[in-house]
Amino acid sequence: MDGTLLDTEPYWISGEWKLIDEFGDSWSDEHAHANVGADLLDAAEYMRVHGGVRLPAAEIVERLLDHVIAQLDVDVPWRPGAVELLAALRRASVPCGLVTMSYRRFVTPVLAALPADSFAAIITGDEVPPGQGKPHPTPYLLGAAAFDAEPSRCVAIEDSPTGARSALAAGCAVLGVPNVRDIAPAVGLTLFTTLAGLTVADVAALLPTSA
Repeated sequence: MDGTLLDTEPYWISGEWKLIDEFGDSWSDEHAHANVGADLLDAAEYMRVHGGVRLPAAEIVERLLDHVIAQLDVDVPWRPGAVELLAALRRASVPCGLVTMSYRRFVTPVLAALPADSFAAIITGDEVPPGQGKPHPTPYLLGAAAFDAEPSRCVAIEDSPTGARSALAAGCAVLGVPNVRDIAPAVGLTLFTTLAGLTVADVAALLPTSA
């Protein structure tokens, strides 16, 4: 979702800087980018270790969520082509799932801005077992299981190396559209510069012919 469907990474990064200014020691764009796509509790612990934020990890997560949700109330920044591709997949009766490390309370207002049938399944970070968030394969395995589908028959759309590693480890084909961080080439990964103009056929072509 963040960085793929929405261009919300700047919201998360500004929230991190706000916490550093209030409770931490030092931070950098390099540290902020290291958190892109990560499990929120892992990102919070990273801020405790590398930024000296003197708060429990769970409280860091809640404060970040408060900040980003407040930004969404002002503007929902869709990524180019994302809403259009999602609509095309829906019209073609392709089941779509949302697999995100963001928490349910952040996902809810985003879903409210989309047609009600946009996603047939939703996996959020607070519903993934502790320690098994991205880049662990569990989030995408749960996503595939929600459709009773083999991961090899699924295409994951990702913007970060962390998310791409998660999807590849689960056995999915990956359509990578880098946002804040570059994604290194890998077997099973196809990189595009944007989702704008992509069709259902373009997505289907990423699956192995045997799938």
